[in-house]
Amino acid sequence: MAQSIQLSQYLGKPMECSCGHEHKTLLKRIDIDKGALNRLPGHITELGYHHIFMVCDVNTWKAAGETVAKLLSENNIAHKCLVIQDPELVPDEHAVGTVVTAFPKEADLILAVGSGTLNDLCKFVSYQMGLDYIVCATAPSMDGFASIGAALITNHVKTTYDTHVPVAIIGDTEVLAQAPMEMIVAGLGDILGKYTCLMDWRMAHLIEGEYYCEKIAGMVKQAVTIVVEQSSKIKDRDLEAVKAITEALALTGVAMSFVGNSRPASGSEHHLSHYWEMQFQMEGKKPILHGIKVGVGLLTVLNMYGKLAQEKVDFSALKEMKFDKAAWEANVRDCYKDAADGILALEEQCGKNSAEKRQTRLERLAEVWPEMVSMISTELPALEELKQMMVDLGEPVSPQQLGISMKQVKDGIVLAKEVRNRFTILQILWDLGLLEQYADDMVEYFQMG
Repeated sequence: MAQSIQLSQYLGKPMECSCGHEHKTLLKRIDIDKGALNRLPGHITELGYHHIFMVCDVNTWKAAGETVAKLLSENNIAHKCLVIQDPELVPDEHAVGTVVTAFPKEADLILAVGSGTLNDLCKFVSYQMGLDYIVCATAPSMDGFASIGAALITNHVKTTYDTHVPVAIIGDTEVLAQAPMEMIVAGLGDILGKYTCLMDWRMAHLIEGEYYCEKIAGMVKQAVTIVVEQSSKIKDRDLEAVKAITEALALTGVAMSFVGNSRPASGSEHHLSHYWEMQFQMEGKKPILHGIKVGVGLLTVLNMYGKLAQEKVDFSALKEMKFDKAAWEANVRDCYKDAADGILALEEQCGKNSAEKRQTRLERLAEVWPEMVSMISTELPALEELKQMMVDLGEPVSPQQLGISMKQVKDGIVLAKEVRNRFTILQILWDLGLLEQYADDMVEYFQMG
């Protein structure tokens, strides 16, 4: 029998942990099941809200928004609806302004009817206004439902802002199962990306002494395991499989809220996704779903981890390497264009590429190398098996399928680590002087199919 996710055990009470931290979330309710839409007015009333500002776009209005508005009216709950007309909504300053401009002053709750972009917009605006919000999910497409961060694009840079969690997550499986299949497999890709992000987290703990919690990592691993168990049913839009994906996405969001940042659910595979997203935005291309890009990023990073475990490194020779900061800055400006100033400012602030910090990391890498190789070899899934599972489900497995050029593949591997001050395999490869070589190797891998 397949495992099930008991989300209620994490709600409403602090959780003492052997890591020494007390974990808690302000999320009060999660209702992900058949008929959840009909229960939404009851949740709103029981939680004490009276004036609802409902936000959706033209797509989510058709999927669930119209039904939600009707249910609110039938239950005499005062509400105002904003239907954003942009079918390719981008979470940028303009979108934030659209939501704020339409906000009614009497509202005591913002209700997001949608998933990724709408969740981020309503999360950010509600936090800035000091209001609670509820998300009514229309697609199991990403893991940000329960996280405390809102991912927006400001000044052309993908930036995660500290915000708050929703008070409730509502997901009617009959609605979720009718989402475009691309969005469902995007949710799968986001969940599978946890394989490499958890390894990145372990590496950061091992090499840099970053905080790591085995219990929270275990929550995320459970989410991945359950989704993989149910994956064969996804093509049939099976309600239990869709429920498993959505609950897993919610669980990884809870894990993020427990830590206070996105570390348990976002690593180098996400940084590649962010880089490609920024490139598409600068080129005026239609955005690709986050989880779809994460899936391709996952396969890229899995491949690099496999290669890294086979390396024979002469750490004494690495001490002679010099960082050409001028050349690096020129490359950043060439690739990040209008977003370059923000990237350069981040490096000035954190100095992760400084010779001193690199040398400290190299000394530690030399000490833990056997342990690191053992972790990589025993804890990551087999690349080709995972790739085949994704192919069987119709999920893209190569940059070419997404319109990502081989130049963007290489530049992403070389420069995606600059998007965040977060230690991942990309920093390890940079420290070892292998990043350019691995970028070329990945281009060759994808070109060969």
